[in-house]
Amino acid sequence: MRTVPLSAIRDAASGIYDVVRRTPTVPLALTPALEDRLEGRRIFLKLELLQPIGSFKIRGAWNAVRLAPPGALAGGIWTVSAGNAAQGVALAARRAGVPCTVLVFDTAPQTKLDAITRLGATIVKAPYDECWRAVESRQSDRVRGFFVHPFDDDQFIAGNGTIGLEILEEVPEVDAIVASLGGGGLLAGIASAVRELRPATRIVAAEPETASPFAASLDVGHATRFEGWTASFVDGAGGRSVLPSMWPLLSTLVHQSVVVSLADTASAMKLAAEHCHVITEGAAACALGAALSGQVGRPGDRIVVIASGGNIDLSRFAQLVGACPSR
Repeated sequence: MRTVPLSAIRDAASGIYDVVRRTPTVPLALTPALEDRLEGRRIFLKLELLQPIGSFKIRGAWNAVRLAPPGALAGGIWTVSAGNAAQGVALAARRAGVPCTVLVFDTAPQTKLDAITRLGATIVKAPYDECWRAVESRQSDRVRGFFVHPFDDDQFIAGNGTIGLEILEEVPEVDAIVASLGGGGLLAGIASAVRELRPATRIVAAEPETASPFAASLDVGHATRFEGWTASFVDGAGGRSVLPSMWPLLSTLVHQSVVVSLADTASAMKLAAEHCHVITEGAAACALGAALSGQVGRPGDRIVVIASGGNIDLSRFAQLVGACPSR
């Protein structure tokens, strides 16, 4: 069975905070109607959107780069990403003083492409299917250098696990933690930390209705593809499939998946802006939408939602929340 030990996560915590920020966990104020519907569940937001790149991905990226074997970075670094992992790896490469190339999904929003360019990385665009094959095979004939996988790497996952350590310091009696699932590296890291220190805490995945391969995999009992995949504004979550190499971690660490509609995701974006004054991208709002659905935890539980990123074009954000009623 594949595991990411607590010792690896603690080692990451000892070495990443020269680049990574310790982000706050703040309570989300709810309307009386929502409080009644959620039956006393209390929701907290872990504001990873306050990281230097606007996303949690810098944690895993910097941990993977700082622990690279001697001489491995001499030819530069590359990754494949829809945007946030690319920014994390680009910043890590800049700190390491080596060039970075990113194979980017052609569905990536311009806001994320601009951010990657500002960090000094070279962008190579490719169709979604080609990029996903690179994710699965860990190779591409378009790029060269040291490959940093955007989620399926134990050191990357250990870096993500430092979020779990911080949550347990900030909300020590947390009953459930919800995060969106793209490749699964965020949830695997958090769960690997929390299961050792507070095993009663439930770990919950959130996936958009347009791309929910983990829910499909749980239904059949093994890693599988999501046949009805379509692109959406939830570009940081919901891949084509669960990688077989990630299944041993996810199937043993994550208790459930909540599939969230795009309408509820957009509504959660608006609620976070109105009640917590933060701008969330689709993946972060998907996790909040799952928590607001009432499907997570029991009445009175403390639920921490990972606000995983805030990298969304403001005009697109305004368009999405403008059509949503207040909750």
